Amino acid sequence: MTIDFKSLKKSSGTSSLAGVQSALEKLATPSNKPQDDNRFWRPEVDKAGNGYAVIRFLPSVSGEDVPFVRLFDHAFKNAATNQWFIDSCLTTVNEKCPVCEHNSALWATETKENQALVRNQKRKLSFISNIYVVKDPAHPENEGKVMLFKFGKKIFDKLNAAMNPEFEDEKPLNPFDLWSGANFKLKIRKVEGYQNYDKSEFEDPSALFDDDERLESIWKSEYPLLPFLDRANFKTYDDLKGRLTRVLGLEGRSAPAQSKPAASAWDEEEVPVPRAAAPAAPAKESAPWDEAEDDDLSMFQRLANGH
Repeated sequence: MTIDFKSLKKSSGTSSLAGVQSALEKLATPSNKPQDDNRFWRPEVDKAGNGYAVIRFLPSVSGEDVPFVRLFDHAFKNAATNQWFIDSCLTTVNEKCPVCEHNSALWATETKENQALVRNQKRKLSFISNIYVVKDPAHPENEGKVMLFKFGKKIFDKLNAAMNPEFEDEKPLNPFDLWSGANFKLKIRKVEGYQNYDKSEFEDPSALFDDDERLESIWKSEYPLLPFLDRANFKTYDDLKGRLTRVLGLEGRSAPAQSKPAASAWDEEEVPVPRAAAPAAPAKESAPWDEAEDDDLSMFQRLANGH
């Protein structure tokens, strides 16, 4: 749906948040290489693993209903062959993924060894959104720029919690709103060897700027997100399966013997994408070890203008 800036402002506040909440309630829950793309903003940490910045999540660009895209990737090393498998998961675009199918068969053997392999090989979740960089102490040259930001479930949880607060004295917030949203204080710590975002928080709600002309300029500077879901960016099923076979050293080997049918190890989950042009038969890829199932993830189907 294409909208203009006046319509975007008119939808600010209650109506747009209602659209977000409605979308969340309806859902139970690559080639994409931002490290090679200078449009992406990356927070920097110091030697102790700490980092701080202030950003603002931005609304959908005109013609797109969702202010972010959801991606799945696989990245793991097989110790036996000393080879890496790093590539996008086809469940991102609602297609069957040979890695997920192999993981399903391994999990169904019910052996601890195979299930440990699956946890290492499972798909990883990330999101991409447009942001406005308010403050970046490590790289002040980024301040005032519209950039892309790739983030994981922990930050997504912060967005979801802001829109769906737990307590009745907390007011729901649409963090993607230019007028009634809020700046996000990204606080990174190193906890047990991993980056931790628990202390990150939203500031009080306020307009990003009081100048609508400036806000319109920022909005028009955003990058389209749907190109990240372009099927041309993803390898074919056969290409991925061939690569998986080489990395795991599976040439000439039969599939693992299963203690029970692989299908029983999976909970059916439709993996939606934010456009009706998705393949007609969505892949059903979700298992007890899968991030999308373990973390009860959600994906907006429609978000913007209260629709």
